[in-house]
Amino acid sequence: MLAAKMYGKNDIRLEEAPRPVPGEGELLVRVKAAAICGTDVRMLLNGASGISDQSPRILGHEFSGVIEETGAGVRNYRPGQRVAVAPNMGCGVCEQCVSGNGHLCKSYKALGINLDGAFAEYVAIPQEAVRGGNVCVLEDHVSFQEGAVNEPLSCVCNGFERSDIRPGESVLVIGAGPIGIMHAMMAKMAGASLVMISDLSKERLAMCRQADDSFCTVADSVQEAVEEMTKGHGADVCITACPSPQAQETALEAAALGGRVIFFGGIPADRQNVTLNTNLIHYKELLVSGTTRASLSQYRKTLHYITTGVLDVKRLITRTISLQEIEKGFQYAACGAGLKNVICM
Repeated sequence: MLAAKMYGKNDIRLEEAPRPVPGEGELLVRVKAAAICGTDVRMLLNGASGISDQSPRILGHEFSGVIEETGAGVRNYRPGQRVAVAPNMGCGVCEQCVSGNGHLCKSYKALGINLDGAFAEYVAIPQEAVRGGNVCVLEDHVSFQEGAVNEPLSCVCNGFERSDIRPGESVLVIGAGPIGIMHAMMAKMAGASLVMISDLSKERLAMCRQADDSFCTVADSVQEAVEEMTKGHGADVCITACPSPQAQETALEAAALGGRVIFFGGIPADRQNVTLNTNLIHYKELLVSGTTRASLSQYRKTLHYITTGVLDVKRLITRTISLQEIEKGFQYAACGAGLKNVICM
């Protein structure tokens, strides 16, 4: 099969690789769509633990496809089924796993992160993922591209549930990439009366308005703009959807009294120690939290949102490319060109 393997920092190679053979309890999925994520870009630009010339890896953890083969003993799945696959797997026996939070397992594994992923014509789905419920059947009217984009949407759902957005509240999302727009879409779904999105890129803000012209976009002077739009109240919920220390500082400043702040976007290792005015948390009585990845329950929940038309993610897919064009896809994603770049087989 054809596969895009990462050999190290800024080193991804398109080459022939052996097609996986599904073992007992495993599935072989023929990839139909695989989206490029910010995590993929960071891994390629900065290098990643365990990936080297001697140990290359196929990236890609946002994907969907068709079951090509089933291993011995597989139940409930058959060749020809259209599926989307949640990439995260826990050990299955620790406290986090048995509570439904396998994505927080200390022994966590993920397709495209520390296991070979979906930037290839085929991907093997391990037995623990098949048994654990990671494989979800796609309804015929749901496109493979939508199925692939469900993975980041499920991660957004994790932050959404933690933020507890209520009807009539005001929400500020800092970061106008695909993740930021997904947060804004979910806030509107929950009944937020005012959804504000800030970003330094005017192009990204224009794309936000194209996605939904009810979103209020802010290019600069975020705190002042929020004060004006909320008549001095501040944002009931602030979500950082970008890897920026400044965004975290701004979120505390723009939050209303008793507001909730979600640090969704992670910070690069060389900037992870952020100076925050903790008196803002103290005197405003803010609730500050963070979320990462998504549970299997959240993955299935957001796929239901897509399937029933509650959320339309098609508008976020701004470019489709072939596997042979994957280097261009990474370049587009790295410079923020468009929103979701999806590889279609």
